[in-house]
Amino acid sequence: MAGLMALGLFVAIGMALMAGFPVAFTLAGVALIFAGLGVMTGTFDPVFLEAFPNRIFGIMTNETLIAVPIFVFMGVMLERSKLADQLLQSLSHLMRGTPGGLGISVIVVGAMMAASTGIVGATVVTMGLISLPTMLNKGYSPAVSSGTICAAGTLGQIIPPSIVLVMLADVLSNAYQQAQLRLGNYSPETISVGELFAGALVPGLLLVLAYLVYIALLARVRPELMPPDKEAGGEHVSVGRLLVLASGPMLLIVAVLGSILKGIATPTEAAAVGAVGAMLLALIGGHLSAETLSNVVYRTTRITAMVFMILIGASLFSLVFRGFGGDEMIADFLSALPGGVVTAMVLVMLVMFLLGFVLDFIEITFVVVPIIGPVLMAMGINPIWLGVMIALNLQTSFLTPPFGFSLFYLRGVCPDAVPTSAIYRGVIPFIAIQILVLGMLALWPQLVTWLPGVIYPG
Repeated sequence: MAGLMALGLFVAIGMALMAGFPVAFTLAGVALIFAGLGVMTGTFDPVFLEAFPNRIFGIMTNETLIAVPIFVFMGVMLERSKLADQLLQSLSHLMRGTPGGLGISVIVVGAMMAASTGIVGATVVTMGLISLPTMLNKGYSPAVSSGTICAAGTLGQIIPPSIVLVMLADVLSNAYQQAQLRLGNYSPETISVGELFAGALVPGLLLVLAYLVYIALLARVRPELMPPDKEAGGEHVSVGRLLVLASGPMLLIVAVLGSILKGIATPTEAAAVGAVGAMLLALIGGHLSAETLSNVVYRTTRITAMVFMILIGASLFSLVFRGFGGDEMIADFLSALPGGVVTAMVLVMLVMFLLGFVLDFIEITFVVVPIIGPVLMAMGINPIWLGVMIALNLQTSFLTPPFGFSLFYLRGVCPDAVPTSAIYRGVIPFIAIQILVLGMLALWPQLVTWLPGVIYPG
């Protein structure tokens, strides 16, 4: 009976989310309803709910999660600084005679902004507003243009420093400790944000390189889809000017990411440095005003409130789900699968890929990962590798038609001349690249685990 209640809880929440109810209140509200039903039917012990205040206190005192609002502030401030606009214009002008030069510029600038902001929706919308009209005016195919922008915008999922990786590292660390306790290790180790950043760095750069190779090859094979700029003259843009424009974001990335990887600063301290740096870049660019600062603070507050309300709702859901024995049921199911850990991993990746159509990364991180993470890590899966695989898998899901979040973001700022079918066609090659990189990480986990082992030996 308790197992049926756990299954019913999951189904009910899925139906409520599909109906459009707010995620945080759906998680908490449906969980409380099922807890009440469980108490009345004798299948749920209300003592589980006594742990909820402690969980909220744990969230409030979690030093890692303090970095989230600061990283959000940094990303929103950089979005307002117009750096992406200036960089894209200068880089595309410098490469105007190169086939596919504008597409290459979009990928490079998208990667830099992804590493600087880590906010996928903001990056896709910003790149769409800046680059899509230019690409269409230069004769680029609508499909190629939209696909390139969507792919570049989702790089914020995997390229550190990333907000989603910060949250994922915190959840995976707790799940890893639970897995070790199940295995009888009562002095469990943890994983840090820096370790996950290090693990994601090589796959992120590999993905950017694969995107650039595809764009360059497509421009050579099908030049009519990505013609070079016919206006070869015009204002000269020097490499020096480009370096000056790029130096600000690059210094910011190096300061934030380097200080975390080197252990000089905690994620929260590094995020604070990044926030101040973003304000300085906006000030130098002439885009920092009282109104801008007010808008940035307002957006940061809204995003942060949404994240933490989801986290509180997810905490209540996980308590109730565990009270019904749902975690043990999932552990038994995955352990009994033929093929062992390989089949379990493939099944979990497939389920999370499908959930990515209807749930945001934050919801999946706080709801699904705490349930499946301890089970998979107890089966011997490396937590850093698991985290990077989850991030890359969901990045692929967010690109996949017809429900990918990135497609919706771009559709919202696309001109009517670009049909939705063109956006769908454009992202298919990039989805194939994502799957190829996922396969490479599955075959060679060292692509993920090597750098953390070098930076954090032992």
